Amino acid sequence: MNGRIKKIATGMFERFRHRKITEAELSQAESKAKNLGSYVGDFKLLIAMCKDAITGKFKMNSWNLSIIIGTIIYVVSPVDAIPDFIAVGGWLDDVAIVAYAIRKLSEEIERYKLERLGWQANK
Repeated sequence: MNGRIKKIATGMFERFRHRKITEAELSQAESKAKNLGSYVGDFKLLIAMCKDAITGKFKMNSWNLSIIIGTIIYVVSPVDAIPDFIAVGGWLDDVAIVAYAIRKLSEEIERYKLERLGWQANK
């Protein structure tokens, strides 16, 4: 991952460490997921993890939750590194942030799949 995206992501996750996410933002995220190409399923999984963490159905540390919240807010925000109204390129930065979050949360995602969804990790 290029250094610029990593710097944006790390700063964003730190900023959202204690931020609460609204139902409206979660709904907006679900509607925007279709724009994320091959990351649609991964992004929807992050949304489910966030909802389950907020309701107490799944326990995760605040740093990992901040990564998810930061990712969701970045995707729904009309103002980001490349504005979404720019054809194709507007979603590339969103995809990069989602991909970065998925990599950072790989162990948490596997734990979620096992505990909440009953999936076995492919090893």
